[in-house]
Amino acid sequence: MLQAGQLLQLTTVAMLGLALVMVRSAGMAIGGHGLDPTSFLTSRHTVYATLAIGAMLLTSRFSLRRALKLRPWFNPLAWLAAMAVGLLLAQAIPGVGRTVNGATRWIELGNGSFRLTFQPSELAKWAVVLWIPFWIASHGGRIRGLFDRSFLVPLLGLAVFGGLIIGEDLGTAVLILSVGVVLLLAAGAKVWHLALLVPPAALVVVTVILNSPFRRARLTAFLDPWANPEGIGYHPIQSMLAIAQGGLTGRGIGNGVQKFGYLPEDTTDFLFSIICEETGIVGASLVVVCYLVILGVGFGILRRCGDAFGRLVALGILLMLGTQALINLAVVTVVVPTKGIALPLLSAGGTGWVMTAAAIGLLASLDTADHGPMFAAADVPEGRPPVDAAVSA
Repeated sequence: MLQAGQLLQLTTVAMLGLALVMVRSAGMAIGGHGLDPTSFLTSRHTVYATLAIGAMLLTSRFSLRRALKLRPWFNPLAWLAAMAVGLLLAQAIPGVGRTVNGATRWIELGNGSFRLTFQPSELAKWAVVLWIPFWIASHGGRIRGLFDRSFLVPLLGLAVFGGLIIGEDLGTAVLILSVGVVLLLAAGAKVWHLALLVPPAALVVVTVILNSPFRRARLTAFLDPWANPEGIGYHPIQSMLAIAQGGLTGRGIGNGVQKFGYLPEDTTDFLFSIICEETGIVGASLVVVCYLVILGVGFGILRRCGDAFGRLVALGILLMLGTQALINLAVVTVVVPTKGIALPLLSAGGTGWVMTAAAIGLLASLDTADHGPMFAAADVPEGRPPVDAAVSA
């Protein structure tokens, strides 16, 4: 019988396999070679998927408990957060940051066939998910007050990450901040403590939207895409058209029409529209079921964790993956305004595939680990309660 962690990994591999087929199909061009099976072996997406599976297998063997016991200066979880901040800063350096469609969200190193492109915000998402539980667990296992370091330092960290990302990628910044706030609540923060931050945070978001013409245009297009169907409303209209044309079983993989110059970002943010067009309601439902399997199995792992740190990490991974998937599905179905949020494990993007698969591997590692208390009494620093005394997430 499959263990929960094994089911997680098998579902992830299945989704990456689907991603290879659908990204290849969505990337087809008129006069191209179609879905040549041999081309998959040399495709860069195949390399990314292989790296993602390798990262997942590697992190599934990683012991988060051992990492937590290391001193901060030697702790990989703390260094992961520091690395994410450093890469976000490097992203703004001319010649290092790469600008696409007016947004500088990538770091590009090398040139020609040796060019490496990396998206720091993908690392930042998962760094927050790991660093906040690490900090709270290393300071007693729960948040103890408004002016306690267990609350103020994670809050400051969220502000740093949000501030570095929000100018170029509002959607990802809001996603990170939302997941971070829920983790703080799960760790024992008072609702009214975080409510104090809502007005200034809302003011920042509104200011960013109002000062950005393309973000205002996206909001206008969402409210009435048919007011300018060949301009700002073009993208949502084409997405709805692709979904509507799929019907029950779709046109067939490779037989979609919208990908031939009609639907922008068809291999990335709007890949789900192509999935709907080519596989219909059946294929779209299969994608949703895969996400529900990951979330359901992951929640079972969360409930079996015997310590606050493991529960917070599991909660953060599930929240990040589930919320991101929900936002993408809402965007492509025009339930919310267009945002640059990819569909986890499916939308083309090497960084996203590798980081998301690695996070799922960590979630699987919590299932194979000992679910007992994280520390013996002798391991707890003097004056701090055991971490497993924290409130359940």
